[in-house]
Amino acid sequence: MKHAKTLAISIAMGSLTLSGCQQVTGSQAVGADMAAAQGPADVTPLAGLFDCVREEGGILLAAHRGGPAPGYPENAIETLDHVLSNAAFITEVDVAETSDGVLFLMHDDTLDRTTSGSGAVADTDWADISTLDLVDNEGTVTNFHPPRLTAALDWAVRNGAILELDRKDTTSFAGIIAAVREAGAEANAVLITYDDAEAREVARLAPDLMMTADPGDAAQDSGLLEGTLNPQTLIAWTGTSSPDPAVWAALAEADIESAFGTLGAEGERLDDQYWADGDPSEYSQLARDGLTLLATDVPYRLARADGWIGTAQDISRKECMYGFRD
Repeated sequence: MKHAKTLAISIAMGSLTLSGCQQVTGSQAVGADMAAAQGPADVTPLAGLFDCVREEGGILLAAHRGGPAPGYPENAIETLDHVLSNAAFITEVDVAETSDGVLFLMHDDTLDRTTSGSGAVADTDWADISTLDLVDNEGTVTNFHPPRLTAALDWAVRNGAILELDRKDTTSFAGIIAAVREAGAEANAVLITYDDAEAREVARLAPDLMMTADPGDAAQDSGLLEGTLNPQTLIAWTGTSSPDPAVWAALAEADIESAFGTLGAEGERLDDQYWADGDPSEYSQLARDGLTLLATDVPYRLARADGWIGTAQDISRKECMYGFRD
C-alpha cells in the first residue's frame, strides 16, 4: 500500500466538506446523495463489519505485503496462514499478472528480490514462475512458491479472512474483480485504489465491493462522493505520515471508516518511530482517536501489545469479528 495523496477534507461548524462536493451533515445526507450510485441493493457483508468496528470503537490491523516474518516470505499462502494464526485476519497482498495472463501474488516488477528467479514479471509465464522458491525478507530461500490469486482468494473464503488487493501495473481491476467473483470472495476482498480514476473504475465495475480510496482530492476537484462512490463500501485512506483525528471524526459523522498506515521504508516508517521507546502508546492514541483500519509492517508485535491498542483489537474481535467469521 503506497498511497501518496492526503485526504482533502475541511471541518467547519460540525459539518463535513469534501472537495468538489456539496456539504453534508451526517450519514442521512450522504446516503440520500448517493442513492443513484450504490448499484446493487446488497453490498458486501464487509460493510457491516467495518461499520460495527467504527461504531464500537474498535480497530482492525491490516498486515502489509502478506505479513512477512523470518521464514515467511511476502505474498505466500503459508505466510497468510501464519499471520492469521498469530496477528490479524486482514492482510494486504499484491496482485500481478504473468506474460500468459495468470494473476498471482507478487509485489515487485521483477522476480529478483522475493524469488529464486530473475527477470521481469511481465515477461515471464506462469509455468516458470510457479516453480520458483520464495525468499523471505532476510534473504533465506524457502520451500514456498508464488501462489495464484485464485488460491489466495479460496484460502480467504475457507478461513474467513480478508485480503486487501493491491493491483500492480501488470494487471487490471477487471481481471481482479472477475477472480473475486469466480471465487465467491466478495465478502473477503477489499480493492485498493490510488487515484480518482481508479476509484471511479472500481465503483463502476463492482459497486458492491469494498474499496479504499481518497474521497477528496482538492487538486483535481473531483467530487468522488458526489454520485460516484458509495459511502457504504468506502474506506477512506488518510496517508502514512500525519494522523488527523479531526478528519477521522468528520468521516465517521458521514458513516465512513478511516484507514491510516504506519508502514513504509524501514527506519523511516512510523512503525519504527512509534516502537523506538518500546511503548505502543502512539498506536493506542490512534485507536482512541477513532481510526478503524491500521495498515502496519509490525502486525505480530501489535497483536500482543498492551494498552488501548490491544483493548481496541479485543473490542473488534468480541463485538464484530466473531459473528462475521461465523
